Amino acid sequence: MRAFAALLDRLSFTPSRNAKLTLVRDYLRTAPDPERGWALAALTGDLTFHAAKPAMIRKAVESRLDPVLFGWSYDFVGDLAETTALVWPARPGANREPELDEVVDTLRAAHPAATPGLLEGWMDALDATGRWALLKLLTGELRVGVSARLAKQAAADLARGYGQAVALSEVEEVWHAVEPPYAELFAWLEGRGERPDPDRPGRFRPTMLAQPLDEGVDLARLDPADYAAEWKWDGIRVQAVREAGVSRLYSRTGEEISGAFPDLMAALSFEGVIDGELLVLRDGRVGAFAELQQRLNRKTASSALMERYPAGIRAYDLLADAQGDARALPFAERRARLESCVAHHGGPRLDLSPLVPFTSWAELAEIRAEPPPGDPQSAEGLMLKRWDSPYEAGRPKGPWFKWKREAYLVDAVMMYAQRGHGRRSSYYSDYTFGVWNAGELTPVGKAYSGITDEELRQLDKFVRDHTVQRYGPVRAVRADRGFGLVLEIAFEGLQRSTRHRSGVAMRFPRINRIRWDKPAAEADELGALERLLARMEAGRA
Repeated sequence: MRAFAALLDRLSFTPSRNAKLTLVRDYLRTAPDPERGWALAALTGDLTFHAAKPAMIRKAVESRLDPVLFGWSYDFVGDLAETTALVWPARPGANREPELDEVVDTLRAAHPAATPGLLEGWMDALDATGRWALLKLLTGELRVGVSARLAKQAAADLARGYGQAVALSEVEEVWHAVEPPYAELFAWLEGRGERPDPDRPGRFRPTMLAQPLDEGVDLARLDPADYAAEWKWDGIRVQAVREAGVSRLYSRTGEEISGAFPDLMAALSFEGVIDGELLVLRDGRVGAFAELQQRLNRKTASSALMERYPAGIRAYDLLADAQGDARALPFAERRARLESCVAHHGGPRLDLSPLVPFTSWAELAEIRAEPPPGDPQSAEGLMLKRWDSPYEAGRPKGPWFKWKREAYLVDAVMMYAQRGHGRRSSYYSDYTFGVWNAGELTPVGKAYSGITDEELRQLDKFVRDHTVQRYGPVRAVRADRGFGLVLEIAFEGLQRSTRHRSGVAMRFPRINRIRWDKPAAEADELGALERLLARMEAGRA
Protein backbone atom coordinates (compact mmCIF):
# COMPACT_ATOMS: atom_id res chain seq x y z
CA MET A 1 0.00 0.00 0.00
CA ARG A 2 2.90 2.32 0.71
CA ALA A 3 4.20 2.26 -2.89
CA PHE A 4 0.69 2.86 -4.28
CA ALA A 5 0.17 5.76 -1.85
CA ALA A 6 3.50 7.28 -2.88
CA LEU A 7 2.48 6.98 -6.53
CA LEU A 8 -0.83 8.78 -5.99
CA ASP A 9 0.86 11.46 -3.90
CA ARG A 10 3.48 12.19 -6.58
CA LEU A 11 0.89 12.14 -9.36
CA SER A 12 -1.28 14.68 -7.56
CA PHE A 13 1.62 17.18 -7.46
CA THR A 14 2.94 16.50 -10.97
CA PRO A 15 1.42 18.76 -13.66
CA SER A 16 3.29 17.37 -16.68
CA ARG A 17 1.54 14.65 -18.66
CA ASN A 18 4.85 13.06 -19.68
CA ALA A 19 6.07 13.06 -16.09
CA LYS A 20 2.83 11.38 -14.95
CA LEU A 21 3.28 8.82 -17.70
CA THR A 22 6.79 8.04 -16.49
CA LEU A 23 5.63 7.69 -12.87
CA VAL A 24 2.90 5.20 -13.75
CA ARG A 25 5.14 3.23 -16.12
CA ASP A 26 7.92 2.95 -13.52
CA TYR A 27 5.43 1.85 -10.86
CA LEU A 28 4.08 -0.88 -13.17
CA ARG A 29 7.65 -2.02 -13.81
CA THR A 30 8.66 -2.28 -10.13
CA ALA A 31 5.46 -3.19 -8.28
CA PRO A 32 4.74 -6.92 -7.82
CA ASP A 33 1.71 -8.82 -9.06
CA PRO A 34 -1.15 -8.57 -8.28
CA GLU A 35 -0.61 -5.15 -6.65
CA ARG A 36 0.24 -3.38 -9.91
CA GLY A 37 -2.79 -4.90 -11.61
CA TRP A 38 -5.15 -3.57 -8.96
CA ALA A 39 -3.42 -0.17 -9.15
CA LEU A 40 -3.91 -0.10 -12.91
CA ALA A 41 -7.57 -1.05 -12.46
CA ALA A 42 -7.99 1.82 -9.99
CA LEU A 43 -6.37 4.33 -12.35
CA THR A 44 -8.53 3.21 -15.28
CA GLY A 45 -11.77 3.23 -13.28
CA ASP A 46 -12.20 -0.55 -13.42
CA LEU A 47 -12.05 -1.05 -9.65
CA THR A 48 -15.01 0.05 -7.53
CA PHE A 49 -16.19 -0.61 -3.97
CA HIS A 50 -19.89 0.04 -3.57
CA ALA A 51 -19.93 -0.16 0.23
CA ALA A 52 -17.42 2.66 0.79
CA LYS A 53 -19.58 5.78 0.68
CA PRO A 54 -18.54 9.30 1.75
CA ALA A 55 -21.21 9.25 4.48
CA MET A 56 -19.62 6.12 5.97
CA ILE A 57 -16.18 7.76 6.01
CA ARG A 58 -17.54 10.89 7.64
CA LYS A 59 -19.35 8.82 10.27
CA ALA A 60 -16.15 6.93 11.05
CA VAL A 61 -14.04 10.05 11.57
CA GLU A 62 -16.77 11.82 13.57
CA SER A 63 -16.82 8.85 15.96
CA ARG A 64 -13.24 9.77 16.94
CA LEU A 65 -13.21 13.55 16.49
CA ASP A 66 -15.56 16.34 17.48
CA PRO A 67 -17.98 16.71 14.52
CA VAL A 68 -17.86 20.51 14.67
CA LEU A 69 -14.06 20.50 14.58
CA PHE A 70 -14.11 18.06 11.68
CA GLY A 71 -16.66 20.26 9.88
CA TRP A 72 -14.40 23.30 10.23
CA SER A 73 -11.42 21.30 9.02
CA TYR A 74 -13.36 19.95 6.04
CA ASP A 75 -14.52 23.46 5.10
CA PHE A 76 -10.92 24.66 5.14
CA VAL A 77 -9.32 21.76 3.26
CA GLY A 78 -12.22 21.13 0.85
CA ASP A 79 -11.52 17.41 0.24
CA LEU A 80 -13.03 14.62 2.34
CA ALA A 81 -10.20 12.11 1.88
CA GLU A 82 -7.45 14.65 2.54
CA THR A 83 -9.22 16.08 5.62
CA THR A 84 -9.90 12.65 7.12
CA ALA A 85 -6.33 11.49 6.46
CA LEU A 86 -4.86 14.54 8.20
CA VAL A 87 -7.10 14.65 11.29
CA TRP A 88 -7.56 10.90 11.89
CA PRO A 89 -6.60 10.14 15.54
CA ALA A 90 -4.96 6.72 15.23
CA ARG A 91 -5.11 4.36 18.20
CA PRO A 92 -1.91 2.82 19.57
CA GLY A 93 -1.19 -0.85 18.99
CA ALA A 94 -2.49 -0.92 15.43
CA ASN A 95 -1.67 -3.85 13.18
CA ARG A 96 0.83 -3.74 10.31
CA GLU A 97 0.16 -1.67 7.22
CA PRO A 98 -2.06 -3.52 4.72
CA GLU A 99 -0.89 -4.32 1.21
CA LEU A 100 -2.94 -3.04 -1.72
CA ASP A 101 -3.98 -6.51 -2.89
CA GLU A 102 -4.92 -7.37 0.71
CA VAL A 103 -7.27 -4.37 0.85
CA VAL A 104 -8.85 -5.28 -2.47
CA ASP A 105 -9.30 -8.99 -1.71
CA THR A 106 -10.68 -8.32 1.79
CA LEU A 107 -13.21 -5.73 0.64
CA ARG A 108 -14.38 -7.81 -2.31
CA ALA A 109 -15.16 -10.70 0.05
CA ALA A 110 -16.46 -8.70 3.03
CA HIS A 111 -20.08 -8.03 3.93
CA PRO A 112 -20.95 -4.31 3.58
CA ALA A 113 -21.61 -4.09 7.32
CA ALA A 114 -17.98 -5.05 7.98
CA THR A 115 -16.52 -2.26 5.83
CA PRO A 116 -16.45 0.50 8.51
CA GLY A 117 -14.50 -1.70 10.92
CA LEU A 118 -12.03 -2.74 8.25
CA LEU A 119 -11.55 0.87 7.21
CA GLU A 120 -10.85 2.06 10.76
CA GLY A 121 -8.34 -0.72 11.38
CA TRP A 122 -6.43 0.05 8.20
CA MET A 123 -6.39 3.79 8.84
CA ASP A 124 -5.00 3.18 12.33
CA ALA A 125 -2.08 1.32 10.76
CA LEU A 126 -1.33 3.78 7.95
CA ASP A 127 0.32 7.19 7.96
CA ALA A 128 -1.46 10.29 6.60
CA THR A 129 -0.44 9.68 2.98
CA GLY A 130 -1.47 6.04 3.19
CA ARG A 131 -4.84 6.97 4.71
CA TRP A 132 -5.43 9.50 1.95
CA ALA A 133 -4.59 6.94 -0.76
CA LEU A 134 -6.80 4.32 0.90
CA LEU A 135 -9.78 6.66 1.00
CA LYS A 136 -9.24 7.77 -2.59
CA LEU A 137 -9.13 4.12 -3.63
CA LEU A 138 -12.28 3.20 -1.75
CA THR A 139 -14.35 6.14 -3.01
CA GLY A 140 -13.07 5.82 -6.59
CA GLU A 141 -12.27 9.55 -6.68
CA LEU A 142 -8.53 9.45 -7.29
CA ARG A 143 -8.43 12.84 -9.06
CA VAL A 144 -4.68 12.78 -9.60
CA GLY A 145 -4.76 13.94 -13.21
CA VAL A 146 -4.43 10.50 -14.79
CA SER A 147 -7.00 9.49 -17.38
CA ALA A 148 -7.77 5.88 -18.22
CA ARG A 149 -6.11 6.44 -21.58
CA LEU A 150 -2.90 7.74 -19.98
CA ALA A 151 -2.75 4.70 -17.66
CA LYS A 152 -3.16 2.39 -20.66
CA GLN A 153 -0.43 4.29 -22.47
CA ALA A 154 1.86 3.68 -19.48
CA ALA A 155 1.09 -0.04 -19.75
CA ALA A 156 1.99 0.06 -23.45
CA ASP A 157 5.23 1.94 -22.65
CA LEU A 158 6.11 -0.75 -20.12
CA ALA A 159 6.59 -3.20 -22.98
CA ARG A 160 9.49 -1.20 -24.44
CA GLY A 161 11.65 -2.09 -21.46
CA TYR A 162 11.24 -5.75 -22.42
CA GLY A 163 12.08 -5.29 -26.10
CA GLN A 164 8.41 -5.24 -27.10
CA ALA A 165 6.85 -2.69 -29.48
CA VAL A 166 3.25 -2.29 -28.28
CA ALA A 167 1.06 0.64 -29.31
CA LEU A 168 -1.66 2.15 -27.15
CA SER A 169 -4.26 1.04 -29.70
CA GLU A 170 -3.14 -2.58 -29.21
CA VAL A 171 -3.65 -2.32 -25.44
CA GLU A 172 -7.09 -0.76 -25.99
CA GLU A 173 -7.94 -3.50 -28.49
CA VAL A 174 -7.43 -6.27 -25.90
CA TRP A 175 -8.58 -4.33 -22.83
CA HIS A 176 -12.06 -5.86 -22.70
CA ALA A 177 -10.60 -9.33 -23.15
CA VAL A 178 -8.65 -9.14 -19.85
CA GLU A 179 -9.75 -8.64 -16.26
CA PRO A 180 -8.08 -7.13 -13.17
CA PRO A 181 -5.45 -7.74 -11.93
CA TYR A 182 -4.38 -8.26 -15.58
CA ALA A 183 -1.88 -11.09 -15.18
CA GLU A 184 -2.44 -12.10 -18.82
CA LEU A 185 -1.93 -8.51 -19.99
CA PHE A 186 1.36 -8.05 -18.12
CA ALA A 187 2.64 -11.41 -19.33
CA TRP A 188 2.13 -10.25 -22.92
CA LEU A 189 3.65 -6.79 -22.33
CA GLU A 190 6.74 -8.33 -20.75
CA GLY A 191 7.19 -10.97 -23.44
CA ARG A 192 6.26 -13.88 -21.16
CA GLY A 193 3.02 -14.78 -22.89
CA GLU A 194 0.91 -14.49 -26.00
CA ARG A 195 -1.18 -11.47 -26.82
CA PRO A 196 -4.64 -11.84 -25.24
CA ASP A 197 -7.20 -12.77 -27.88
CA PRO A 198 -9.37 -9.68 -28.50
CA ASP A 199 -11.85 -11.40 -30.77
CA ARG A 200 -14.69 -11.76 -28.35
CA PRO A 201 -18.25 -10.86 -29.35
CA GLY A 202 -19.32 -7.49 -28.00
CA ARG A 203 -15.83 -6.08 -27.44
CA PHE A 204 -14.88 -2.40 -27.74
CA ARG A 205 -12.79 -1.13 -30.65
CA PRO A 206 -10.46 1.83 -29.98
CA THR A 207 -11.97 5.09 -31.21
CA MET A 208 -10.61 7.25 -34.04
CA LEU A 209 -10.44 10.94 -33.12
CA ALA A 210 -10.06 14.13 -35.14
CA GLN A 211 -7.49 16.91 -35.06
CA PRO A 212 -8.67 20.51 -34.49
CA LEU A 213 -8.61 22.39 -37.80
CA ASP A 214 -6.24 25.36 -38.08
CA GLU A 215 -8.04 27.44 -40.71
CA GLY A 216 -5.02 29.58 -41.52
CA VAL A 217 -2.73 26.59 -42.12
CA ASP A 218 -4.78 23.51 -42.95
CA LEU A 219 -7.27 24.85 -45.49
CA ALA A 220 -4.47 26.25 -47.66
CA ARG A 221 -2.85 22.84 -48.07
CA LEU A 222 -5.92 20.59 -48.21
CA ASP A 223 -7.90 19.79 -51.37
CA PRO A 224 -11.66 19.96 -50.68
CA ALA A 225 -12.23 17.17 -53.22
CA ASP A 226 -10.36 14.78 -50.91
CA TYR A 227 -12.72 15.30 -47.99
CA ALA A 228 -16.28 14.55 -46.94
CA ALA A 229 -18.03 16.88 -44.50
CA GLU A 230 -20.72 16.17 -41.95
CA TRP A 231 -22.11 17.92 -38.90
CA LYS A 232 -20.46 17.44 -35.52
CA TRP A 233 -23.54 16.66 -33.44
CA ASP A 234 -23.77 17.85 -29.85
CA GLY A 235 -24.21 14.65 -27.85
CA ILE A 236 -21.71 12.07 -26.63
CA ARG A 237 -19.66 9.80 -28.87
CA VAL A 238 -20.59 6.13 -28.50
CA GLN A 239 -19.89 2.76 -30.04
CA ALA A 240 -22.85 0.39 -30.45
CA VAL A 241 -21.90 -3.28 -30.75
CA ARG A 242 -24.14 -6.21 -31.72
CA GLU A 243 -22.25 -9.42 -32.41
CA ALA A 244 -23.28 -13.07 -32.10
CA GLY A 245 -26.14 -12.18 -29.77
CA VAL A 246 -24.06 -9.85 -27.57
CA SER A 247 -25.25 -6.21 -27.46
CA ARG A 248 -23.25 -3.47 -25.76
CA LEU A 249 -22.97 0.30 -25.76
CA TYR A 250 -19.65 1.97 -24.99
CA SER A 251 -18.49 5.53 -24.42
CA ARG A 252 -15.63 6.71 -26.61
CA THR A 253 -13.15 5.68 -23.90
CA GLY A 254 -14.49 2.12 -23.70
CA GLU A 255 -16.70 2.42 -20.61
CA GLU A 256 -19.77 0.24 -20.99
CA ILE A 257 -22.98 2.25 -20.54
CA SER A 258 -25.52 -0.30 -21.83
CA GLY A 259 -27.37 -0.51 -18.51
CA ALA A 260 -28.40 3.14 -18.62
CA PHE A 261 -29.98 2.80 -22.10
CA PRO A 262 -32.02 -0.43 -22.20
CA ASP A 263 -34.63 1.18 -24.49
CA LEU A 264 -31.97 1.96 -27.08
CA MET A 265 -30.30 -1.45 -26.84
CA ALA A 266 -33.64 -3.23 -27.28
CA ALA A 267 -34.41 -1.18 -30.40
CA LEU A 268 -31.13 -1.90 -32.25
CA SER A 269 -31.26 -4.78 -34.72
CA PHE A 270 -28.16 -4.53 -36.93
CA GLU A 271 -25.22 -6.95 -36.85
CA GLY A 272 -21.88 -5.21 -36.46
CA VAL A 273 -20.26 -2.20 -34.80
CA ILE A 274 -21.41 1.40 -35.36
CA ASP A 275 -19.62 4.58 -34.32
CA GLY A 276 -22.00 7.47 -33.74
CA GLU A 277 -23.42 10.17 -31.50
CA LEU A 278 -25.78 9.42 -28.62
CA LEU A 279 -28.62 11.94 -28.71
CA VAL A 280 -32.20 12.42 -27.64
CA LEU A 281 -34.07 11.71 -30.90
CA ARG A 282 -37.75 12.41 -31.54
CA ASP A 283 -39.02 11.81 -35.06
CA GLY A 284 -35.57 12.44 -36.46
CA ARG A 285 -35.15 15.73 -34.55
CA VAL A 286 -32.34 16.18 -32.07
CA GLY A 287 -33.17 17.23 -28.52
CA ALA A 288 -31.08 19.76 -26.61
CA PHE A 289 -28.01 18.46 -24.81
CA ALA A 290 -29.70 19.35 -21.50
CA GLU A 291 -32.25 16.64 -22.25
CA LEU A 292 -29.54 14.05 -22.87
CA GLN A 293 -27.92 15.05 -19.59
CA GLN A 294 -31.01 13.76 -17.78
CA ARG A 295 -29.97 10.26 -18.86
CA LEU A 296 -26.21 10.44 -18.46
CA ASN A 297 -24.21 9.18 -15.45
CA ARG A 298 -26.95 6.81 -14.34
CA LYS A 299 -26.71 3.08 -13.71
CA THR A 300 -30.32 2.50 -14.70
CA ALA A 301 -33.20 4.47 -16.22
CA SER A 302 -36.86 4.53 -15.20
CA SER A 303 -39.61 3.95 -17.74
CA ALA A 304 -40.76 7.56 -17.29
CA LEU A 305 -37.28 8.87 -18.02
CA MET A 306 -36.93 6.69 -21.12
CA GLU A 307 -40.32 7.83 -22.42
CA ARG A 308 -39.61 11.49 -21.83
CA TYR A 309 -36.06 11.43 -23.24
CA PRO A 310 -35.86 8.71 -25.93
CA ALA A 311 -32.23 7.94 -26.71
CA GLY A 312 -31.01 7.26 -30.22
CA ILE A 313 -27.81 7.08 -32.25
CA ARG A 314 -26.89 9.23 -35.23
CA ALA A 315 -24.42 7.02 -37.08
CA TYR A 316 -21.05 8.33 -38.28
CA ASP A 317 -19.10 5.22 -39.27
CA LEU A 318 -19.13 1.46 -39.60
CA LEU A 319 -16.34 -0.50 -37.89
CA ALA A 320 -17.69 -3.99 -38.62
CA ASP A 321 -20.72 -5.68 -40.14
CA ALA A 322 -21.83 -9.19 -41.07
CA GLN A 323 -18.99 -9.29 -43.61
CA GLY A 324 -16.34 -8.72 -40.95
CA ASP A 325 -14.01 -5.99 -39.72
CA ALA A 326 -14.30 -2.86 -41.91
CA ARG A 327 -11.77 -0.57 -40.24
CA ALA A 328 -9.04 -1.07 -42.87
CA LEU A 329 -11.39 -0.01 -45.68
CA PRO A 330 -11.42 3.60 -46.95
CA PHE A 331 -14.05 5.89 -45.48
CA ALA A 332 -15.93 6.04 -48.79
CA GLU A 333 -16.49 2.28 -48.74
CA ARG A 334 -17.30 2.19 -45.02
CA ARG A 335 -19.80 5.01 -45.57
CA ALA A 336 -21.58 3.08 -48.33
CA ARG A 337 -21.86 0.04 -46.09
CA LEU A 338 -23.03 2.20 -43.20
CA GLU A 339 -25.79 3.70 -45.34
CA SER A 340 -26.94 0.20 -46.28
CA CYS A 341 -26.84 -0.94 -42.63
CA VAL A 342 -28.94 2.01 -41.39
CA ALA A 343 -31.40 1.71 -44.28
CA HIS A 344 -32.04 -1.96 -43.49
CA HIS A 345 -32.35 -1.25 -39.77
CA GLY A 346 -35.36 1.07 -39.81
CA GLY A 347 -36.96 2.44 -36.65
CA PRO A 348 -36.51 5.79 -34.90
CA ARG A 349 -33.54 4.91 -32.67
CA LEU A 350 -30.87 4.77 -35.38
CA ASP A 351 -30.40 7.22 -38.23
CA LEU A 352 -27.61 8.42 -40.47
CA SER A 353 -25.55 11.56 -40.02
CA PRO A 354 -26.01 13.20 -43.44
CA LEU A 355 -23.07 14.34 -45.52
CA VAL A 356 -22.82 18.07 -46.23
CA PRO A 357 -22.22 18.72 -49.96
CA PHE A 358 -19.66 21.42 -50.84
CA THR A 359 -17.20 22.28 -53.59
CA SER A 360 -14.85 24.77 -51.88
CA TRP A 361 -13.63 25.68 -48.41
CA ALA A 362 -15.25 29.11 -48.75
CA GLU A 363 -18.62 27.50 -49.45
CA LEU A 364 -18.19 25.13 -46.50
CA ALA A 365 -17.23 28.04 -44.22
CA GLU A 366 -20.57 29.69 -45.04
CA ILE A 367 -22.41 26.46 -44.31
CA ARG A 368 -20.53 26.07 -41.02
CA ALA A 369 -21.60 29.56 -39.92
CA GLU A 370 -25.26 28.52 -40.23
CA PRO A 371 -26.38 25.59 -38.04
CA PRO A 372 -28.15 22.61 -39.62
CA PRO A 373 -31.75 23.34 -40.65
CA GLY A 374 -34.17 22.59 -37.83
CA ASP A 375 -31.42 21.78 -35.31
CA PRO A 376 -29.52 25.01 -34.54
CA GLN A 377 -28.37 23.99 -31.06
CA SER A 378 -27.56 20.41 -31.94
CA ALA A 379 -24.31 20.78 -33.91
CA GLU A 380 -21.03 22.19 -32.65
CA GLY A 381 -19.52 22.57 -36.09
CA LEU A 382 -18.32 20.29 -38.87
CA MET A 383 -16.22 17.15 -39.28
CA LEU A 384 -13.91 16.69 -42.26
CA LYS A 385 -12.93 13.13 -43.24
CA ARG A 386 -10.66 12.02 -46.05
CA TRP A 387 -12.54 9.77 -48.44
CA ASP A 388 -9.60 7.34 -48.53
CA SER A 389 -8.91 7.21 -44.76
CA PRO A 390 -9.03 3.91 -42.85
CA TYR A 391 -10.43 3.87 -39.33
CA GLU A 392 -7.30 4.28 -37.17
CA ALA A 393 -7.25 4.23 -33.38
CA GLY A 394 -6.14 7.40 -31.65
CA ARG A 395 -5.77 10.85 -33.22
CA PRO A 396 -3.74 10.46 -36.43
CA LYS A 397 -2.67 13.69 -38.17
CA GLY A 398 -4.39 14.45 -41.45
CA PRO A 399 -7.31 12.07 -42.07
CA TRP A 400 -9.95 13.72 -39.85
CA PHE A 401 -10.45 17.30 -38.68
CA LYS A 402 -13.02 18.95 -36.43
CA TRP A 403 -13.98 22.48 -37.44
CA LYS A 404 -15.97 23.87 -34.55
CA ARG A 405 -17.99 27.06 -34.67
CA GLU A 406 -16.71 30.08 -32.79
CA ALA A 407 -17.75 30.14 -29.15
CA TYR A 408 -20.22 32.68 -27.80
CA LEU A 409 -18.85 35.23 -25.33
CA VAL A 410 -20.41 36.99 -22.35
CA ASP A 411 -19.00 39.29 -19.68
CA ALA A 412 -20.11 38.07 -16.25
CA VAL A 413 -19.24 38.93 -12.65
CA MET A 414 -17.72 36.43 -10.21
CA MET A 415 -20.17 35.82 -7.35
CA TYR A 416 -19.01 32.65 -5.53
CA ALA A 417 -15.91 30.46 -5.39
CA GLN A 418 -15.21 26.95 -4.17
CA ARG A 419 -12.06 24.91 -3.74
CA GLY A 420 -11.06 22.53 -6.50
CA HIS A 421 -9.91 18.93 -6.33
CA GLY A 422 -6.61 17.13 -6.67
CA ARG A 423 -3.70 19.52 -7.03
CA ARG A 424 -6.20 22.42 -7.02
CA SER A 425 -7.68 21.49 -3.64
CA SER A 426 -5.71 24.29 -1.93
CA TYR A 427 -7.06 26.95 -4.30
CA TYR A 428 -10.42 28.54 -4.89
CA SER A 429 -10.66 27.43 -8.50
CA ASP A 430 -14.37 26.81 -9.23
CA TYR A 431 -16.22 30.06 -9.90
CA THR A 432 -19.92 30.85 -10.11
CA PHE A 433 -20.63 33.93 -12.19
CA GLY A 434 -23.69 36.04 -12.93
CA VAL A 435 -25.09 38.78 -15.15
CA TRP A 436 -27.26 41.75 -14.34
CA ASN A 437 -31.03 41.43 -14.15
CA ALA A 438 -33.13 44.34 -12.88
CA GLY A 439 -30.15 45.78 -11.05
CA GLU A 440 -29.18 42.51 -9.33
CA LEU A 441 -26.70 39.80 -10.26
CA THR A 442 -28.26 36.50 -11.29
CA PRO A 443 -26.07 33.35 -11.49
CA VAL A 444 -25.90 31.91 -15.01
CA GLY A 445 -23.09 29.38 -14.81
CA LYS A 446 -19.99 27.90 -13.24
CA ALA A 447 -16.50 27.47 -14.71
CA TYR A 448 -13.10 26.24 -13.61
CA SER A 449 -11.15 25.81 -16.85
CA GLY A 450 -9.38 28.15 -19.24
CA ILE A 451 -6.92 29.78 -16.83
CA THR A 452 -3.19 29.38 -16.32
CA ASP A 453 -1.58 28.45 -13.00
CA GLU A 454 -0.54 32.08 -12.50
CA GLU A 455 -4.09 33.30 -13.17
CA LEU A 456 -5.36 30.66 -10.73
CA ARG A 457 -3.14 32.12 -8.01
CA GLN A 458 -4.37 35.62 -8.83
CA LEU A 459 -8.01 34.59 -8.69
CA ASP A 460 -7.46 32.66 -5.45
CA LYS A 461 -5.96 35.78 -3.86
CA PHE A 462 -8.87 37.88 -5.11
CA VAL A 463 -11.36 35.45 -3.55
CA ARG A 464 -9.55 35.43 -0.19
CA ASP A 465 -9.15 39.22 -0.15
CA HIS A 466 -12.76 39.97 -1.06
CA THR A 467 -14.80 37.27 0.69
CA VAL A 468 -17.95 38.74 2.24
CA GLN A 469 -19.66 35.55 3.45
CA ARG A 470 -19.06 31.81 3.78
CA TYR A 471 -21.45 28.93 3.14
CA GLY A 472 -19.52 25.83 4.18
CA PRO A 473 -16.83 25.29 1.51
CA VAL A 474 -18.26 28.11 -0.66
CA ARG A 475 -17.20 31.74 -0.39
CA ALA A 476 -19.29 34.66 -1.59
CA VAL A 477 -17.13 37.48 -2.93
CA ARG A 478 -18.01 41.14 -3.15
CA ALA A 479 -19.96 41.72 -6.33
CA ASP A 480 -22.03 44.85 -6.82
CA ARG A 481 -22.35 47.76 -9.22
CA GLY A 482 -19.43 49.54 -7.63
CA PHE A 483 -17.02 46.60 -7.29
CA GLY A 484 -16.54 43.14 -8.74
CA LEU A 485 -14.35 41.01 -10.96
CA VAL A 486 -15.54 40.55 -14.54
CA LEU A 487 -14.80 37.25 -16.29
CA GLU A 488 -15.19 36.88 -20.04
CA ILE A 489 -16.93 33.52 -20.40
CA ALA A 490 -16.87 31.48 -23.59
CA PHE A 491 -19.64 28.92 -24.12
CA GLU A 492 -20.93 26.65 -26.89
CA GLY A 493 -24.66 27.22 -26.58
CA LEU A 494 -27.66 27.97 -24.38
CA GLN A 495 -30.73 26.05 -23.30
CA ARG A 496 -33.65 26.71 -21.00
CA SER A 497 -33.32 25.32 -17.48
CA THR A 498 -35.75 25.18 -14.59
CA ARG A 499 -32.88 24.30 -12.24
CA HIS A 500 -31.21 27.69 -12.71
CA ARG A 501 -32.71 30.84 -11.23
CA SER A 502 -31.86 32.72 -14.42
CA GLY A 503 -33.84 30.22 -16.49
CA VAL A 504 -30.92 29.52 -18.82
CA ALA A 505 -28.00 27.08 -18.76
CA MET A 506 -24.72 27.35 -20.66
CA ARG A 507 -23.10 24.54 -22.63
CA PHE A 508 -19.38 24.08 -21.91
CA PRO A 509 -18.68 27.41 -20.15
CA ARG A 510 -15.02 28.27 -19.65
CA ILE A 511 -13.04 31.36 -18.69
CA ASN A 512 -11.78 33.06 -21.83
CA ARG A 513 -10.24 36.14 -20.20
CA ILE A 514 -10.04 37.84 -16.81
CA ARG A 515 -11.26 41.40 -17.31
CA TRP A 516 -9.34 43.16 -14.55
CA ASP A 517 -9.89 46.36 -16.52
CA LYS A 518 -13.68 46.24 -16.81
CA PRO A 519 -16.05 47.72 -14.18
CA ALA A 520 -18.58 45.25 -12.84
CA ALA A 521 -21.44 47.60 -13.75
CA GLU A 522 -20.54 47.12 -17.44
CA ALA A 523 -21.00 43.33 -17.42
CA ASP A 524 -23.76 41.90 -19.62
CA GLU A 525 -27.48 41.78 -18.88
CA LEU A 526 -29.59 38.62 -18.67
CA GLY A 527 -31.70 40.02 -21.49
CA ALA A 528 -28.78 39.58 -23.91
CA LEU A 529 -28.64 35.85 -23.14
CA GLU A 530 -32.42 35.53 -23.40
CA ARG A 531 -32.40 37.18 -26.83
CA LEU A 532 -29.63 34.85 -27.99
CA LEU A 533 -31.58 31.83 -26.73
CA ALA A 534 -34.73 33.08 -28.48
CA ARG A 535 -32.83 33.30 -31.78
CA MET A 536 -31.58 29.73 -31.27
CA GLU A 537 -35.09 28.47 -30.53
CA ALA A 538 -36.51 30.32 -33.54
CA GLY A 539 -34.04 28.50 -35.75
CA ARG A 540 -35.04 25.18 -34.19
CA ALA A 541 -38.76 25.69 -34.84
